Order: sequence, then C-alpha cells, then structure tokens
Amino acid sequence: MFSGIIRIACLPDGGSFSEEVLDRFSSSYALSGDAVLTGPFCLEYKWEKRGWGDLLMLAHPLHVRLLSREDCGVTVLEDFKYRSIDGDLVGVVGDSWVLRSHPVSVTWHSIRGVKKESHDEIIRALCRDVDSLNPAAIKTTSSLFYGRLIARAARLALIAEEVCYPEVIPAIGKYLKSTIEPWLDGTFSGNGFLYDAKWGGIITKLGSTNFGEDFGFGLYNAHHYHLGYFLYAIAVLAKIDPAWGRKYRPQAYSLMADFMNLGSRSNSKYPRLRCFDLYKLHSWAGGLIESADGRLQESTSEAVNAYYSAALMGLAYGDTDLVAVGSTLAAMEIQAAQTWWHVAEGDNLYEEEFTRENRVVGILWANRRDSRLRFAGAERRDCRLGVQVLPLLPITEVLFSDIQFAKQLVDWTNRALNWEGNEGWRGFLYALEGVYDQGSGLEKVRSLYGFDDGNSMSNLLWWIHSRGDEEDTGCRDGGKYCWFGHYCH
Repeated sequence: MFSGIIRIACLPDGGSFSEEVLDRFSSSYALSGDAVLTGPFCLEYKWEKRGWGDLLMLAHPLHVRLLSREDCGVTVLEDFKYRSIDGDLVGVVGDSWVLRSHPVSVTWHSIRGVKKESHDEIIRALCRDVDSLNPAAIKTTSSLFYGRLIARAARLALIAEEVCYPEVIPAIGKYLKSTIEPWLDGTFSGNGFLYDAKWGGIITKLGSTNFGEDFGFGLYNAHHYHLGYFLYAIAVLAKIDPAWGRKYRPQAYSLMADFMNLGSRSNSKYPRLRCFDLYKLHSWAGGLIESADGRLQESTSEAVNAYYSAALMGLAYGDTDLVAVGSTLAAMEIQAAQTWWHVAEGDNLYEEEFTRENRVVGILWANRRDSRLRFAGAERRDCRLGVQVLPLLPITEVLFSDIQFAKQLVDWTNRALNWEGNEGWRGFLYALEGVYDQGSGLEKVRSLYGFDDGNSMSNLLWWIHSRGDEEDTGCRDGGKYCWFGHYCH
C-alpha cells in the first residue's frame, strides 16, 4: 500500500525554458490555500506549502490583472503559461497573493443623475406604473418571478426619489409591505421560505417537495439570483420605512446569509459564500445537481444584482461591513463577467471561431462554453443579451462601462432580431443602445408596449435619461468614484 504524495510535471510547450522553470521550483509545492477578504476590494490568497524554496502556482487572466505586486512579493513569469478554457494560466512565484479589484461605488441612484428637463416624462410613466401596482394581480408563486416583481416595484420608489416626485412613494411602500411580509412571516399561501438543516440554507416550500419547482431552488440552484431580488426590495423598503426595516431585520439577514455568510464557525447555520468562488472570482448558479461539464452560471447581471443588493441592504441598515463585502463581491463579479462572458471583437481569450460568432457567452460551465441558453437556442441573441443585462440598475452602468463593447453587442444582436414575442427582451437591447446613442435608444424605448417582468417603462426612461455624453466621465457622490468604477484622485 502506497502512502505519500505523487507529483506529475506537464511541459506546456515542450521547450527547455518550461522544463528549467519546473526544475527550479520543484522542491516546493502547495498543500492548501486560504482566501481572505482583508478589506474593501482586497482579497488575499495564503498558500500553505511543503518543501524549501519559492512556491510556483498558476494564475488565470483575472488573477494576473488584479495582482497587486506592491502589496505582495510575487513574481509573474509572463512566458511560462499553460493554455486553458479560461485563457492562459501564467506562472506566479510567491507564498501569498494580494488581489485588488477596481473599487465600485454602490449607490441607490444613477451615477450621473437625471437632468431636470427629463423629469416630466419619467414622472408621467411613474404615475402609470405606480397606479398599476396591485398585490392581488400577482399570480405567480415562483420565488424568482415573484422576486422580480417586487424588485421592479422597489425600483419605482428610487426613481421617484431621483426625479424629486415623492408623492408616489407611500403607495409603493404599501405595495412592498403587502407583498414582502407574507414571505418573511410565513403567511404566503402559495409558497414561502424554509430553513433546511441538512444542507444549511433557505429553500422554498414548493422546492422542498418538488425539485423541479422554483428552477431547482430546493436543490440550491441560483440562490443568489432569487434572493438577490428579495434583498433589493427589502433594502429599498427599509430605506423608505426604517421602522419596518428594524422589525424585519432578522429575516432580511437570514436571506442574505444564505449566500453571503462569511462566518467560519463550525456551528454556523450557513456555509461560507455559498455561490461565490473566491478562486474564479465569480459565482456559480448550479446547486447540488451533478454535471459532466461541472458548475455553471448563465446570468452574470443577476449575480451582480445579488451582491449589489446586499450592499444596498447594508446601506439601509448602516452596516458598513455588509456594504464593504457586498461591494467587493459585486466588483469582482463584474470584472469576471467582462473577462469570461463578454466577448469583444478581436479578443483572443477564446478560439477565433467562437469569438467570431459570439459577443456574449450563453452558459459558462467549468469546462465548456455554450452559445445557447437553458431556455433558448443560440440564435436567440436577444435573450442572451437580456440575461446579461437584467435587472437594469445603477450598477449596470459599471457592468457595461465599455461603450465600444456595448455597441458591438447591440449590433450583433440586431442582426438576428427577427423573432415574434420578444418585446420584453427588446427593452434591454434598447437600454444598451442608449449607452452610446441616447436619442435612438429613447425613441425605441418609447415605442415599446411590453416589458420584462422585472422591468418597466419608468425604469427604461430613467436609464436612458441618465445617460450622458460619451466623453462625460464626471463624478458624483463627492467626486469619489467615476462611472467606470475607477478611483478619481
């Protein structure tokens, strides 16, 4: 019987240089690694090693981009690399890595603001959308679709604040209370949340008895998607009604901890960061279902929404730690989306054939990239664009801060936009068009007669009217962060 460690060396290019590098660092190897969020927008990897000499590890493209060489004594071996589905894995020498993400300022409202002359049009749409709010009209019991509806209503309250029209906020608050409370106090007849002691998490009543319900929520699929919408609505309601927020704080924090728990205690009710992968620097939506292609994630924008909403909840409750962690994970999720899901013309991360045919990945698996979606084929480019944009929020400005890529994505989608019944998806397409052509985006948004269940005319008009000139990168919130998410000195 063998007891020990077997090590295998693979030469990436068969050349003498790679062999020399492997020989040079062969006396040291890693036993384990720990990932620690050491501060806002800062993540440290600490490797436990055995042997003597320096440790050689491999970094994926986003690691290399975020490595802070001023904060750790690492050496990046640019010419020592292995090809992988995630891009080139580059050699890094050092026992500790410090990764620093570009800071992202989490805000309730748009980063640039809405000009006063645009308020009237938004207010007219806002009045219509608020008048249509009716809890009795909600027919869905799905945690995902229900969450989108209450988050849509919460957006209306923040838009009302931004365009200085507080008259509609009490009606929105009343609607949010009547729709959120049944889920938090267990009185919603169609569904509800339960604690699952076996796996340590929140599941739904429907999902607990039928794993096909709520898109596999009972099997822990896409928990950050579903719960992110609830956190957004809760954060807004706690902002506009602090007394309500205090009353329901325990339930709100339980939903957040399901996918945002950072506790390391063995008696913690929830695992540490259920969905977020601190090595890949993005989330996975797959739960307990086994797949030959490994873990997967489809909608990066809904993942961003989850951590953004957690940060907003931190703002509402004055919890600076939650703001910091939520903001950090949102920033990393954004940069991971821009690295692996957004496929710009001329990118060389993927094979040329894939890059030529795709501007956005449909489903990203651990060992596969799909052009299709779970609910639509590769030809439905409007759906692929939509699931990487929804829900439309202030943080979307950072996710799509690359204006040239936004234009490429819209052009690519337009070439295949000939499907019936896609009115809701068109809204997201026109929103992205508004990033670089405000007039055209506004004209097309005004022509819409239907919207995605988490979107509205008010929200689209708010988005278009809060776009600025391409050369305008002015800062708000005291001049701390620009709309690209970069620090302004």
